[in-house]
Amino acid sequence: MRGFRYLAAVTAIAGLVAGSAATASAATSQPARPQAAPVHLTGGATTVTTAPGVASALLNKGIVPLATSPGSQSVLSQRGGPAVRFTFPVTGGRVSLSPLGGQVRHSGGILFLNAANGKKIQVSRFTIDLTHADLTGIVNGNPAARVPLFHLNLSHAKLAAGKHTVTARGIGITLTATAAKALNAALGTTLFSAGLNLGTAGTLLRF
Repeated sequence: MRGFRYLAAVTAIAGLVAGSAATASAATSQPARPQAAPVHLTGGATTVTTAPGVASALLNKGIVPLATSPGSQSVLSQRGGPAVRFTFPVTGGRVSLSPLGGQVRHSGGILFLNAANGKKIQVSRFTIDLTHADLTGIVNGNPAARVPLFHLNLSHAKLAAGKHTVTARGIGITLTATAAKALNAALGTTLFSAGLNLGTAGTLLRF
């Protein structure tokens, strides 16, 4: 069922990018019109906001996440405690309908620092892979070390389209087993686990 919802949501995104005049709800319930050529992205930004309690849990264990340029971060005051919002510029990519999928590339990253022991790890140059419903990144600046970091859940995403933009809000993100293992090993902690709900993402794409 989750896979079906994901497929429907991605179909909606692809339909909106292609210039469909249908609403997001209609796009998720009706087949998208075929389009041979992919839509090339020219810019935009993706934000990631930590779930309630995540920022506090990290800081209480001495784990400090810091955005690396040109990414940025801000601290939000919420009812469940402080949250951190990261913003990463979209540098390009493309979305296609046939086959359904595509990639959205970003610049910037996140440096995780363990203040207790000085250990650190950086993940950067994120790519949203709509084909596989995940977000990948490179580790410590090594292009050969690209790994899946987050699983994406688009089942509750809210979609909207402009003349040359498409936005998606409310994308759920959970930590992959690969990322959890790498973070724990690099930082000398057992804090991270596969499936950890990290929060939500939103993206604005320009084409």
